[in-house]
Amino acid sequence: MTTHMIGTREEWLAARLELLQAEKELTQRSDELARRRQALPWVRIDKAYRFETDEGSAALVDLFRGRSQLLVYHFMFGPDYTVGCPSCSAIADGFNGITDHLANHDVMLWAVSRAPLAKLQAYQRRMGWTFPWASSFGSDFNFDFNVSITEEQQREDSIEYNYRREPASQLRDSDQPVTEIPSRSIPDGDSVGAAMSGTDKAAYTRERPGMSAFVLADDIIYHTYSTYARGLDGLWGMYQWLDRAPRGRNETGIWWRRHDEYDKR
Repeated sequence: MTTHMIGTREEWLAARLELLQAEKELTQRSDELARRRQALPWVRIDKAYRFETDEGSAALVDLFRGRSQLLVYHFMFGPDYTVGCPSCSAIADGFNGITDHLANHDVMLWAVSRAPLAKLQAYQRRMGWTFPWASSFGSDFNFDFNVSITEEQQREDSIEYNYRREPASQLRDSDQPVTEIPSRSIPDGDSVGAAMSGTDKAAYTRERPGMSAFVLADDIIYHTYSTYARGLDGLWGMYQWLDRAPRGRNETGIWWRRHDEYDKR
């Protein structure tokens, strides 16, 4: 027998209307935060980043493809990974179908990873994705936007991620998970992610999730926004649905798999 509170339709409606007011307040707060994101100062990008794409070598400006706005999802797929991070793969499932809509609203959305292009292409074919995906292998792009760290940084006392310094021991000690990243905030979360990505823990934790936004104005590229860790929660589509399900997220560990790894029922 359920232990959850049971009520009448009238009791449910009264509680729902109270919750509706709180939801409206949250929506208004979210609108305010969006305005504050858009009001951030722009930072000029002068470094000549290069990427490998399906169309060949490309500069950052080429990723705009004639649009004035560019969104980049920093997909965790390092050079030593065999396949892409399962968490990033779940996020990519959510945005794969919207790229055409954004492209027709003056916004290009790309995934960018450090793995060589051939690895990205093979994995993309397996997953059935169509969004544009670029390799930043050999470029400073991931490092400059704080989603990749070097082996040397991994050995140092602290690493910058999500606008704070974190102890390097978090990357070496499985008893100290990287709490800023939901999929690693459980015991052995990063070890599980590493195994699912076909690499070791050290290589796995040298990559981080994030997204960055850029604008092209008067032929100059500016960085406008970046977010990491729980800042990506709103982009992780399945969680927005789970938050509205009767039992919510209801998780104790990494329960998700790539969409072709589930038992079909």
